[in-house]
Amino acid sequence: MGDGAASSDPSVPPEGGFSRWRWWKRWFGRRSERAAARYLRGLGYRMLAANVSDRDGELDLLALDGETLVIVEVRSTSSDDPDVIEQTAASVNLRKQRKITEATSRFLARRRLLGEIAVRYDVLVLSWPETAREPTIRHIPHAFESTGRFQFFT
Repeated sequence: MGDGAASSDPSVPPEGGFSRWRWWKRWFGRRSERAAARYLRGLGYRMLAANVSDRDGELDLLALDGETLVIVEVRSTSSDDPDVIEQTAASVNLRKQRKITEATSRFLARRRLLGEIAVRYDVLVLSWPETAREPTIRHIPHAFESTGRFQFFT
């Protein structure tokens, strides 16, 4: 590939110059978040918000399950390999959990809800094999507890 030819593999980002890779990742992520929201509505959750921006990132989905605020981290893969799906779920590591917990605490504090509402953290992993029009979804409720200095408030 030293002659400057682009890779035909869409899972490999092009090297140098203008890249559509970021655009594709953003599109793939938004597609997965919309599918995750449909799935959760089907379970009876009430969707409150998507892509809530914060200075250190964003919260993918916010939903109500009864009277519990559910913060949903959405992860997606184009593979249907169970090992890849497991690795995708495991990518919500302690560092990511801490960022989500802190963003949630700031979100609740801005709305004066800190300590006033039960919060749960779920992870949804969506698998989009090439031949599938709809994803396979693995829902992990109570995926993790609040971590870091705000753990007692959420």
